[in-house]
Amino acid sequence: MNIKQAKQQVKNAMTAYFSKDEFGEYEIPLERQRPIFLMGPPGIGKTAIMEQIAQELGVGLVSYSMTHHTRQSAIGLPFIATKSYGGKEYSVSEYTMSEIIASVYDLMEETGVKEGILFLDEINCVSETLAPAMLQFLQFKVFGRHRVPEGWIVVTAGNPPEYNNSVREFDIVTWDRLKRIDIEPDYKAWKEYAAETLVHPAIRSYLDIKESDFYRVESTVDGKTFVTARGWSDLSDMLRLYEKNALAVDADLVIQYLQNKEVAKGFALYYDLFRKYRSDYQIDRIFAGEADEAIEKRAREAKFDEKLSLLGLILSGLEEKFAAIEAEEKVGENLLAAAKELREGPEDALAALIDEKKEELAAARQAGKLSRPEQQIRRRTIAALEQIQEERKAGRELTEALRGLMTGRRTELGRAAAEAGKALENSIAFCERAFGEARELLILMTELTADSHSAHFIARYGSEGYYRHNKALLLYERQQTILRELDSLEDEAL
Repeated sequence: MNIKQAKQQVKNAMTAYFSKDEFGEYEIPLERQRPIFLMGPPGIGKTAIMEQIAQELGVGLVSYSMTHHTRQSAIGLPFIATKSYGGKEYSVSEYTMSEIIASVYDLMEETGVKEGILFLDEINCVSETLAPAMLQFLQFKVFGRHRVPEGWIVVTAGNPPEYNNSVREFDIVTWDRLKRIDIEPDYKAWKEYAAETLVHPAIRSYLDIKESDFYRVESTVDGKTFVTARGWSDLSDMLRLYEKNALAVDADLVIQYLQNKEVAKGFALYYDLFRKYRSDYQIDRIFAGEADEAIEKRAREAKFDEKLSLLGLILSGLEEKFAAIEAEEKVGENLLAAAKELREGPEDALAALIDEKKEELAAARQAGKLSRPEQQIRRRTIAALEQIQEERKAGRELTEALRGLMTGRRTELGRAAAEAGKALENSIAFCERAFGEARELLILMTELTADSHSAHFIARYGSEGYYRHNKALLLYERQQTILRELDSLEDEAL
């Protein structure tokens, strides 16, 4: 299955394992909860989906790579203790608490989180001395004499033998105690994540054209070369920072993330073209409805690869606008809830509320429960409350300060939404003039439908251009479904 399907499978298992009966006991006790084992090639996103699941379920996350552990750090250090049996004292071996188990308890103590995920990566690559303890842990969830606390679910991961010479094969007894999920690279599944997290548009456009470059692991005379989903995501972050700081992006940078010379060179050349398209097509003028006939003519006569790059530029620009509005809406919702709490609370409740929000943010970050965008939303909420606090110090009434803040933010949100809506309509109109009813317009509508930020914006604020063309898109999709069904019937008849 692909990474998106695997995420849903893990999330469903988490929901089941966290289920309790009428007495508050877990429906499946800890000792009978099979650890989940994610088997898949490196860099495919196994760790990333665990972070997403913890954030979406609102539980803690403790992650470890088992290749970094010795037997002592995993099960604890031995010490001599004295025990009495039948009236006689004996010296016996005991073990200090495992570093891994202790990390779970530390997180619980420091954040107040009672449930979570213990994620152990590369468990089938542990050292020979640690292997027996690892197998015992998978079966009984115990390291040394210390057990994983109730409410903490074990998820593990590993690479198939063809990707790692250090892999140890588990026996049937061990496999029979695991929920195994096999994952394969799938660009279409990753593309949804890339759109949601605003992966650099040059990367998305390039992979739309050369999907085969999304994931590669090859053996050559010079050793292994590879390109992974993790590499593309990390390269995206660096591209944005290089652009922000006006630093040159070249093949030497790209190959640090895409460790395949052919792919790195291909993307570096494409990135230069992409930047040229961004300058030539003047996307901001398209958004403003000011693109001239020369730009439309170039788009109309361009090769298909160039048209895809242009669509990528338009879509990424719109997505960033929509994502910013969505974040502002969430800040507004947080402030509205805070305003209600302050109106109903004592006069000095504002300072206490700010401290509470800061503590909640720190605890949630430490527990791994917040994505980066959610952290930014909470920080902006706190900053707005601190702004009210400054106005209170200057003598302004709390109710008046709250009303002024909310009114100002609603006005700004309305202005931004109107600007984004205009950019969307102008983009659709530009594509209508440049491409007519050709497949480029269909691609634009399809991507707007698939992207979560675009879908949210259109559902909330509407779009005449989108609704007009979406009818044709739905008809086209229905036609494709009918054709696939007919092909299937023909195959069966043969």
